[in-house]
Amino acid sequence: MKKNIGTIIIVIITLLLSVLGFVLGGFELSQLQLDTLSILIIICVISMIYCFIVGEITKNNSQMDKLWSILPIVYAWIVVGKSGMNLRLVVMAILITLWGVRLTLNFAKKGAYSIKFWSGEEDYRWVVLREDPNLNKRWKWALFNLFFISIYQNALVLAISLPLVAVMESTVSFGIFDAIIAALLFGFIILETIADKQQMTFQTKKYELLGQGMKLEDLPSPYDKGFNTQGVWGRSRHPNYFAEQSIWVVLYFFCISAGVTNYVFFNWTIIGSMFLILLFIGSSNFSEGISLKKYPAYKEYINNVTKYAPLRKYSEN
Repeated sequence: MKKNIGTIIIVIITLLLSVLGFVLGGFELSQLQLDTLSILIIICVISMIYCFIVGEITKNNSQMDKLWSILPIVYAWIVVGKSGMNLRLVVMAILITLWGVRLTLNFAKKGAYSIKFWSGEEDYRWVVLREDPNLNKRWKWALFNLFFISIYQNALVLAISLPLVAVMESTVSFGIFDAIIAALLFGFIILETIADKQQMTFQTKKYELLGQGMKLEDLPSPYDKGFNTQGVWGRSRHPNYFAEQSIWVVLYFFCISAGVTNYVFFNWTIIGSMFLILLFIGSSNFSEGISLKKYPAYKEYINNVTKYAPLRKYSEN
């Protein structure tokens, strides 16, 4: 019950900040910003159409998953080009590129990409969701694919990239605050890299042992649990999710350093990072529901380790 209350509080705060950001943050755009935003929207709509049609034809609904780490890079450098290589925007674009290249390579290691771009391994969560009684009808899944996977997620990726557009016309020079923000953002990229590396190492070894004919409960510790409790995963149940959300919240901070906010920190582009937080709340809850069904010890892990911020260290009872 306490965890549900915590989730509800986070949702309320996130929605409140989103509304306040839009209402108090203003929505006045220069012609340059409007022209740039138009280009980004066109790319976003094309991606929506592609993800829906290809997802329906191939029955592989990871089309947006493949583009998730690529589109922000495209958006970032379009904004940089339109801005005339503004230093703050170049730094933002470089950081987004580092994030995107790393995430793309990590996803590629899981077999998600192929020479035929539309094929490859599909995220296991879509497979599970298609079996859900509320979505297992063909027409229901098609609507889910259209509105959530193709439209909503593409719109969200565009939204989290919009702080780039917001700072295009800033006359405030790149300063120490920008450098601190850049260092913090880079730190979260490093954290996400470490978390993904530790998880892949753990899962690879676990499945290697299972492939030798061993049962999960007979595996040596810590693999016998079925889920990772080592490294940063011993302090956070979703350190990669924590880092991912933090990256886009910190990217928004460039709006503050660029002086394009009202009432200290409100700018309408805060909506993107706030709705990303909501997405990850749903995604993490869904993933944990799957883990609870698969691994008996996962309930103890939930009670023992914080969900996002790495605060408490895991200890076996």
